[in-house]
Amino acid sequence: MNSIMSDKIKNLISDFDLSDEEQRSIVQRIYNLKEATINILVTGATGCGKSSTINAIFQSSKAKVGIGVDPETMNIQKYEFENLILWDSPGLGDGKEADTRHAKNIIAKLTEVDDQGHALVDVVLVILDGSTRDLGTSYELINSVIIPNLGPDKSRLLVAINQADQAMKGKGWDESNNCPTDRLESFLKNKVDSTKRRIKEATDVDVQPIYYCAGYSDEFEQAPPYNLGKLYSYILAKTPVHKRILFADKVSDDPQLWKDNDDLKDYAKEIKKSYLESIYAVFEGAKNGAVVGGGIGAKIAGPLGAKFGTAIGGVLGAGKALLEEIF
Repeated sequence: MNSIMSDKIKNLISDFDLSDEEQRSIVQRIYNLKEATINILVTGATGCGKSSTINAIFQSSKAKVGIGVDPETMNIQKYEFENLILWDSPGLGDGKEADTRHAKNIIAKLTEVDDQGHALVDVVLVILDGSTRDLGTSYELINSVIIPNLGPDKSRLLVAINQADQAMKGKGWDESNNCPTDRLESFLKNKVDSTKRRIKEATDVDVQPIYYCAGYSDEFEQAPPYNLGKLYSYILAKTPVHKRILFADKVSDDPQLWKDNDDLKDYAKEIKKSYLESIYAVFEGAKNGAVVGGGIGAKIAGPLGAKFGTAIGGVLGAGKALLEEIF
């Protein structure tokens, strides 16, 4: 387990009246979590904003942002944020030879398994370019490459339409409020419905696409994201429940990145719920489960919900001595 997370556990833990057996059970759960990883495959056509999305969510410069017509990501790139691993893959649309190579690489990653024989990739995020109507190669990627190789669990797939501010040739964006005008919002909702329908007709798989803006930076200004909180909450929801808390130390703390979202849901609340569900999944079975469940909610705060250590403070009950032995 990374040093930041373990320090938080050690500093914020408080004691409950647990038996030795219950304490050992919790410590074992922590050990198991220490070995876990989240693997996310991010793919999409050149220029759709994969790298910008990665950099925005994780406030990182690890992923290179393409400039002009030459894609920065020529093959699958691996970005590691401790036990969170992102696989950044080109989509289709770079020519027949390149498309064949990209498709083979994506299929190989989708069908890769971990030491327990489970699919290595937990979530597949396909990013579409919202600034263009020509999404044929993206549908080819989804319908002919990704979905046929997902295995029985199609729920791993998340389709997100980036660059929503550039749809309708950029004419429908309210820059002062960083949100779409009513006309553009209607256009984007139709784009979502069309995407959902086309995938369903081709594959008989139901998906629920979303639209967002990763934001962008140039020499002079930084454009703020939109619906990034929604995107992150959807990624969490797609992630196996016991792994979700592994995100908590990885995402950006900048509240400006998360504040502008559509008004359909309180996405901060959805994120908090995902963290809580993860904590319950990891630590279920402890004698003080009722106490744990009643106490976590009050400890959650901040634009993205509690960091793991804050949420877990006062919960574990394994005692400082036991934790200090293993960390």
